[in-house]
Amino acid sequence: MFDKILIANRGEIACRIIRSARALGVRTVAVYSSVDAAALHVALADEAVLIGGPAPRDSYLRGDVILQAARDTGAQAIHPGYGFLSENPDFVEAVEKAGLVFIGPSAQAIRAMGLKDAAKALMAEAGVPVVPGYHGPDQSPEHLAQAAEAIGYPVLIKAVAGGGGKGMRLVETPAGFAAALESAKGEAATAFGNDAVLIEKYILQPRHIEVQVFGDGTDAVHLFERDCSLQRRHQKVIEEAPAPGMTPQMRAAMGEAAVRAARAIGYAGAGTVEFIVDGRDGLRPDGFWFMEMNTRLQVEHPVTEAITGVDLVEWQLRVAAGEGLPCTQDALAITGHAFEARLYAEDVPAGFLPATGRLAHLDFPAEARIDTGVRAGDEISPWYDPMIAKIITHGPSRAVALKRLEAALAASEVAGCVTNLEFLGALTRHAGFRAGAVDTGLIARDLAELTSAPELAAWEWAAAAALAIDLAALDDPLAGFSLSGPVWQSVGLDCDGLRIAVTGPRATRVCVAGHEITVAAQMDGLRVEGAPGLVRGARLEGQIALFGTVPRLLALRDPLARQAQGGANADIVLAPMPGLVKAIFVAAGDTVRAGDRLAVLEAMKMEHTLVAARDGCVAEVLAAPGAQVEAGAALVGLEPEA
Repeated sequence: MFDKILIANRGEIACRIIRSARALGVRTVAVYSSVDAAALHVALADEAVLIGGPAPRDSYLRGDVILQAARDTGAQAIHPGYGFLSENPDFVEAVEKAGLVFIGPSAQAIRAMGLKDAAKALMAEAGVPVVPGYHGPDQSPEHLAQAAEAIGYPVLIKAVAGGGGKGMRLVETPAGFAAALESAKGEAATAFGNDAVLIEKYILQPRHIEVQVFGDGTDAVHLFERDCSLQRRHQKVIEEAPAPGMTPQMRAAMGEAAVRAARAIGYAGAGTVEFIVDGRDGLRPDGFWFMEMNTRLQVEHPVTEAITGVDLVEWQLRVAAGEGLPCTQDALAITGHAFEARLYAEDVPAGFLPATGRLAHLDFPAEARIDTGVRAGDEISPWYDPMIAKIITHGPSRAVALKRLEAALAASEVAGCVTNLEFLGALTRHAGFRAGAVDTGLIARDLAELTSAPELAAWEWAAAAALAIDLAALDDPLAGFSLSGPVWQSVGLDCDGLRIAVTGPRATRVCVAGHEITVAAQMDGLRVEGAPGLVRGARLEGQIALFGTVPRLLALRDPLARQAQGGANADIVLAPMPGLVKAIFVAAGDTVRAGDRLAVLEAMKMEHTLVAARDGCVAEVLAAPGAQVEAGAALVGLEPEA
């Protein structure tokens, strides 16, 4: 076994690898960019090396600098995690040339699966079923449009070198093909340095089921399947293992196909073979097709670990150190059911836009497994993926595991930046998801239901007012007392644009809309009249956060503050987040219609198209392609409406 390894990654996956390495007695070296100097993975590692600036190209993608860090610290092997350099065959060869061990597959295996078109051809030769489509070299827009017509709409445009939903577009009619192709190619070029795409038939009620494989370079086993169908914008939200509705016959067929794929390329380490499944008539052995193979550890690997009892990172380290397969296929079995929910800093109502901010408050329940790379006080920056944590639960059955996930989400406390926590909780309560009726279109179909929050109840206003006034004062029997009667304090609270004044004494009563509500401070929260249980919350700078099944965030209104005048109005298109202006499609004097593309903003490795909210004439363009802008920056101005 190695004495010391370097982890060429950051965030939660770096922390995850450190945990398993430490259990094996292996020392770890972290690398970090200038904005990650105080990051959790740096604090957990035995050593840490600064490798450059905040942009990934200046730090986490600098293979030469990372190799030098490994040499300088005496690391014997490099674990790439996922993302960044994890699927870069040139980096693998550089590691091996330096006399170090790459903890993962060979460069040859990565190349074989790195381009989707070549991988599909290889899988077809190995007897693995593949989705009908065009995977050829002719990338002219005309030829690709003809291929889409021949396949039949709807079709998916997918980046040949892609992953994570980047460079992927669903096209339902010929009229939308050209714009979707241009957008997909642009995003693919940015994310992967390769704008080539392929065209695939879009399965109308698709499920995304993947199989975890593990090889030693000679043989391979599978560790059963995961269902990753719950997606938004082609990115996974909640994953589970095993897949609901899976039959023994289909599990055997998918497992055998995945192992054939791994053996065909002499795979070593942990990998995932992803299949698209036709879910219209249940799961059938003839209803699944190969999509791609991810030649690395997957974000959702914890659910496989939960149902098999296997530490996949430990297996990676052992096989990379020269051991054979740690387990035979017949020794592997499924125990219970597991879920993983991805907690992101993102604005769900705004189209799942990535968000930034400081995590002023962060606390998770002890009953769930939490994989995270951040702590309270850390910043979610615009430079990297905005994941805050993965919340994982396990139970003897799917129903029990899902109830435990629902409870864990309700018990999670996050404040300081906008998150998808409320959205995740709504998914756990969705009737179709509870019943196991999942497909990749579920979120899009029911988005309005999943994002609608009930109006604040009187007890919620009372709890927020009590937190705003001063919790400690509630325990003082003389607080709010005077000879002339109770002293009342006015508290201004805003939520979702609604402004409500709440008055209350500095004691045990809060008055909301003329009704007095009893509030009592306890060790772990507030006991509020009318509330379903103990209320947990926190007072932040200018805000009150209420935690629970439906998290709430209310702004504290300063009664002395005056409303700012001027600034951007409805005629100005603003950057919704910090990012790079990739393209501007209009010029001053152009006439635009509602929905027309105005600009493309690149942020957190994704492209976001900004469109006109109304018909009008462009008055001025306020940003140029290549400009790095802050959230709220004015990009395009329209002439005021008559």
